[in-house]
Amino acid sequence: MSHRLTLRTIEPVTHDTYHLVFEKPEGFDFEPGQAVDLALDRDDWREEKRPFTFTSLPEEDDLEFVIKSYPDHDGMTKEIPGLSPGNTVLIGEPWGAIADKGPGWFIAGGAGVTPFIAILKKRLKEHGTLEGSTLIFSNRAERDIILREAFEGMPGLTCVFIVTEEAESPLFASRIGPAMLAEHVTPGKGHCYICGPDAMVNDIAAALMEIGVPEGDIVTEELD
Repeated sequence: MSHRLTLRTIEPVTHDTYHLVFEKPEGFDFEPGQAVDLALDRDDWREEKRPFTFTSLPEEDDLEFVIKSYPDHDGMTKEIPGLSPGNTVLIGEPWGAIADKGPGWFIAGGAGVTPFIAILKKRLKEHGTLEGSTLIFSNRAERDIILREAFEGMPGLTCVFIVTEEAESPLFASRIGPAMLAEHVTPGKGHCYICGPDAMVNDIAAALMEIGVPEGDIVTEELD
């Protein structure tokens, strides 16, 4: 089933990432962490579907997304900065295995942080704090960090930001590997959620198991 959404607002979040707010179809429901296949409602673009995660909560009146644009790629996200209120998009039904399974470590690369936005918002709304949860978030440079101030402002959430291509930054590190994970993750004391490029997800899952995290405590699309 396809739903047509009308864009209410679009605002920049970083130099290449945008916050989009759409009218919510009546009766539409999803779980925090789920994604949807989205296409521009334009000739030549309706079959160009891409997955994006809801960043709003199910009980809110609108549907929200945070979408990274790739201007160097000749694809759908290149068109995102040119959208205006009143434009429409098409979405299918919600899907995805990343869901709230309790506090723990949320490990993300780039736009892979988006499933965690709604999950952390949900946990904060229900418990009033994110005590016991850590966000480990890798990007190329500091200017790429999506919603940095929002994450830093979430009560109880420990934030570990990493940049991999900005050697002069105090956040610089080569990658998220076993040594770094061992500094922050306590095996058996919570779930480890991973989202990002496939290669990164696989490498981090392997690194987590190397430091003693049970496979059943690792939450990804692939492992679920």
